Amino acid sequence: MEVVYLLFSIISTTITSFAFSIILIFRRFLPPRATVDVGDHVTFYEGTVWHERRRPVHHSFRYSVRYALIDLDKAPQASRDHLTAVEARRISQTNGSIMLLTIPPSVGYEQNPLSLYYCYDVEGSSQHLKKCIAEVTNTPWGERVSFLFDPNSDIVAKPLHVSPFMDMLGNWNIKANVPGADLSVAISVQHPELGNYFTATLRATRVSSQIAGDQAWFFWLMPHQVALWIYWHALKLWWKHVPFIQHPRYHSPNYREEALMRDRKFQCCQSPGWNKDNHQEVDGSGSHEADLNPNDRCFTWRDAKWPWC
Repeated sequence: MEVVYLLFSIISTTITSFAFSIILIFRRFLPPRATVDVGDHVTFYEGTVWHERRRPVHHSFRYSVRYALIDLDKAPQASRDHLTAVEARRISQTNGSIMLLTIPPSVGYEQNPLSLYYCYDVEGSSQHLKKCIAEVTNTPWGERVSFLFDPNSDIVAKPLHVSPFMDMLGNWNIKANVPGADLSVAISVQHPELGNYFTATLRATRVSSQIAGDQAWFFWLMPHQVALWIYWHALKLWWKHVPFIQHPRYHSPNYREEALMRDRKFQCCQSPGWNKDNHQEVDGSGSHEADLNPNDRCFTWRDAKWPWC
């Protein structure tokens, strides 16, 4: 059944994106409209995502990617699919700027394996990066997990089934630098049997708004390219006989609670519980009360989108 859902999702996305692309092309021939200056609240980045799997077989690839770094306090309107600056400050317990690194939707489609919120603290007349919030979304299900981490280096118990070629065992070692002329994010997977067997990195360089030009064209089909690389290399892993692992909801429905319990061993973060719209906080007992251990990271999950739910 999931194969049918996948085919339906690909076909519907193709039709929708084609229609919106035609509209985008027609806009090029219309009289110029008043545009909003994005220089104050959006910074453009262009770079490379690199994945390397070392065991049980070696497989690596890289692809070009474009990101937007959005100042959520200055943005004219916040996306309903992301946190607001106020919500991010409450979660991270910071009092400075909140910057969101993400791939904006393009022609009706969004694909963001990883979005990051950079949460700054004010000290005197300057700010410093104190915490980050990660939003990890899996493909094709569209499930999401959000969690707080220390950008200098942190270890997080794996909380989401991001790939049908990886089990739920192991931890994520994650770190991110302060965005400037360049930015970088690195995640490695530490597995109890395979060791440090997988690494993913993003390295990007700031691009001026004049070079980026029209934002709609700068990110045109960018989410689609990311999805294409994900599906193409999933096919390659299957061809290399890497074991296919079923989604844990079928054989371990409590995998979220189990991930939270594993993460408590690290006790790296101290943050309050939170909810937003259809997001769900889960602790080990299934309770939604706010009297959690102060060292809990407080993972927040979003369920799969239709038709996967």
